[in-house]
Amino acid sequence: MLTIDKVYHAASVLKDVVRHTELIPSPLVSGCKLYLKPENLQLTGSFQVRGAAYKISQLSDEEKARGVIACSAGNHAQGVALAATKYGIRSLICLPEGAPLMKVEATKGYGADICMVPGVYDDAYKKALELRDECDYTFVHPFDDENVIAGQATIGLEILDELADVDVIVAAIGGGGLCSGIAFAAKSIRPDIKVYGVQAEGAASMVRSVEAGQITRLPGVKTIADGIAVKEPGENTFRYCSQLLDGVVTVSEDEISSAILTLIEKHKMIAEGAGAAPVAAVLFGKIPVEGKKVVCVVSGGNIDVNILSRVIKRGMVMSGRTCNICVELPDKPGQLAEVSKIISDKGGNVVWVHHERTSEMMDVNGCFLHLRLETRNFAHIKEIMEALADAGFQPSENNY
Repeated sequence: MLTIDKVYHAASVLKDVVRHTELIPSPLVSGCKLYLKPENLQLTGSFQVRGAAYKISQLSDEEKARGVIACSAGNHAQGVALAATKYGIRSLICLPEGAPLMKVEATKGYGADICMVPGVYDDAYKKALELRDECDYTFVHPFDDENVIAGQATIGLEILDELADVDVIVAAIGGGGLCSGIAFAAKSIRPDIKVYGVQAEGAASMVRSVEAGQITRLPGVKTIADGIAVKEPGENTFRYCSQLLDGVVTVSEDEISSAILTLIEKHKMIAEGAGAAPVAAVLFGKIPVEGKKVVCVVSGGNIDVNILSRVIKRGMVMSGRTCNICVELPDKPGQLAEVSKIISDKGGNVVWVHHERTSEMMDVNGCFLHLRLETRNFAHIKEIMEALADAGFQPSENNY
């Protein structure tokens, strides 16, 4: 059974295994005092090493001798691999085939054997259980285990030790181990603290389960936040989240992308989708934080470089830093130069141009000019569009 004594014991066991990630004051949101808990700075790049290491430390000699098996989207995998190697135990990790390459290679680097499984996390989970039964491994669940939850709960202790008067803690939910642990630890010490969970819109299994009052399995999940792409919460985590959380909200892919970009620009901090989700929830007003001291847990930073590039582009669109516009104009010399001068005078930067003459939608003597611009914000885009319209052109946004 999960107790606050177990959480304190976990903190003692983990003190030489994990980094104490100090809170970082953040200016991202006005109206509240925001702090970031940078678990992306753990050795494995994620909070998951806490639960994995504590769970493995508590195994019997017989369980350790059999070796351990786990399933993961990547972060729990690295935690299990690192902890197993530390204790001299062999490990096998089942990873969904869509797991970012850097997570796969890092898991191998920590000493684990890898089994790639077609599908998502839940498919890897099923395969891990099959191999456990076939080969007599000891299974280390990524979230629905009391010792794993106790390990994650040490984050709550650290937050309170550093910011005793915190009002709100916000963390991401995949299976629910992180939020369960933080809420249990924080509310055991300070029952008045508010704790909120955040899920991606495309993987809102805990949201649906809490709404239904029972564990609900999604038919599928789709999100750039692969670390929280879980179809179904666990029995323990559903119970703790239902009883302890003050709310579970969702954020869109664009909101997550914008939060990733904001963390890069404002804090020089790399966060994966799951790690940026709590920040997105606060940035876009999903949680009441006005006048509060708020801690967002940046749970991980293991994002694939190729995905990061696409996310940055999407985040720039979401924040008005780039836009595509289409300008209808007469097909005669000097038009491109005039349009370019107007944009330049307004401080915009043209980075891509496409001139289209053949379209059934245009006048026979007209053409469409497609432009991609670098801009400051949405107000700047509006200013450029109005200047083009005032000059007699017909601009429209076209973010294809």
